[in-house]
Amino acid sequence: MAPRKQQEIFDATLRLVAEKGYDGLTVEGVAERSGVNKTTIYRWWPSKAALLGAALVEADVLGFDPPDTGSLRGDLVALVEGVARLLTEPPAADIAVAALGAAVRHPELDARRFFADRFAREREIFERAVRRGELKESVDPMLIVDLLAGAVWMRAVFRGLRVTEDFADEAVAALLDGI
Repeated sequence: MAPRKQQEIFDATLRLVAEKGYDGLTVEGVAERSGVNKTTIYRWWPSKAALLGAALVEADVLGFDPPDTGSLRGDLVALVEGVARLLTEPPAADIAVAALGAAVRHPELDARRFFADRFAREREIFERAVRRGELKESVDPMLIVDLLAGAVWMRAVFRGLRVTEDFADEAVAALLDGI
């Protein structure tokens, strides 16, 4: 399947989830919105869970390139700002919250692939920081990502508060400098 057509299918999938939730997502709805025959979609993805799982990882709208600012602090601030954009700016915010929220209630929707794929890219930040001598090799990168990304989820999604412009700097400073 052509990459452009695939992106149209992923885009339709993610937008439908954002609008109707996981329960309202159907392969028929994706076929109608993307203009691709539903048998073609089923040939590539055997279920709506498989389709949404692929869309979460491969859709351009949720695309992620790890920052490379030249310093661990700068990279972590940029990472937090990226998570904040993902969770607060439409259409990505509606998509991320709906799709990842659905993953909690529907084990067949394997969101672990989304987080594993993203973390594999985030790991580069920490590997560079170790090479530059900014970070001990014994530091757990996943713990750092979870603390920072979790702070954004708590603030933006669960508390429903605005993520201020200085939030990323403050969160990273609290982690790196201690409170």
